[in-house]
Amino acid sequence: MPRESVNDLMAFLAVAREKNFTRAAAKLGVSQSALSHTVRQLETRLGIRLLTRTTRAVSLTDAGERLFQGVGPHFDEIDAQLDALTELRDRPAGNIRITASDHAINWIIWPKLQRFLPNKPDIKVELIRENGLSDIVTERFDGGVRMGEQVAKDMISTRIGPDFPFAVVGAPSYFEGKGVPEHPQDLVRHNCINERLPTYGGFWAWEFEDNGKEIRIRVEGQLAFNNSYQSVEAALDGLGLAYVPEDVALPHIAEGRLRRVLEAFSPYWDGYHLYYPSRRQSSPAFVALVDALRHRA
Repeated sequence: MPRESVNDLMAFLAVAREKNFTRAAAKLGVSQSALSHTVRQLETRLGIRLLTRTTRAVSLTDAGERLFQGVGPHFDEIDAQLDALTELRDRPAGNIRITASDHAINWIIWPKLQRFLPNKPDIKVELIRENGLSDIVTERFDGGVRMGEQVAKDMISTRIGPDFPFAVVGAPSYFEGKGVPEHPQDLVRHNCINERLPTYGGFWAWEFEDNGKEIRIRVEGQLAFNNSYQSVEAALDGLGLAYVPEDVALPHIAEGRLRRVLEAFSPYWDGYHLYYPSRRQSSPAFVALVDALRHRA
């Protein structure tokens, strides 16, 4: 393949991934006008339009999507093979991009990175906080973190944290005059703080167990967030009941600022797993990170 074809494809892939010429140009270290010219050359040579451009956005045509899906993984594999050459070095090196929820980062990943990174000066880790379920292949992440039940079957996964329960909590001031829920069904009469799931667009149904039977409650309330930490802050202010990972609420429960209810109905959830594509050879840097994050009971 001629060198100019490789360069043109790399330019197209950068724009396809970023959906933006300015960001793609910055990543490639070229001017926006030069990048636009390169992509137009590729389209002219192929005789077909690959991108639809407007003043606000860039999107793929059907042909562009086909080229992106067909060629992109091969360039990713080349990148992976080049990264793997760091095995020949004395120390693992390279950049690693991980997507994870704010809770997974705060509770599991960050404490372990604090011990790992000082001993691995040639490894750079980029953490992207995201509570949705991103496609790590399309978004070019090296790995992602989800609870075990959410990991796709075609991925390799490594457990990085223990199973954990959620807790329904409210400020003592909230319960004054409102009563305390004795059963999950009672929550429909309470002001609950919802959490929206970015991937699905809707509010998350609170899940409980009663004598081994799963119960899902669609709660209502005045407030909704997309992360547990803001929900706890709202609960501390007496604005409603929150349903959050137990570790997020425990310090406030211990201080008497929050009261936990319905504990007997709260099941344990599958712990967090780090997952990554099975077809991609992992670099020594990524292997070292996986080992550092691995859960050891």
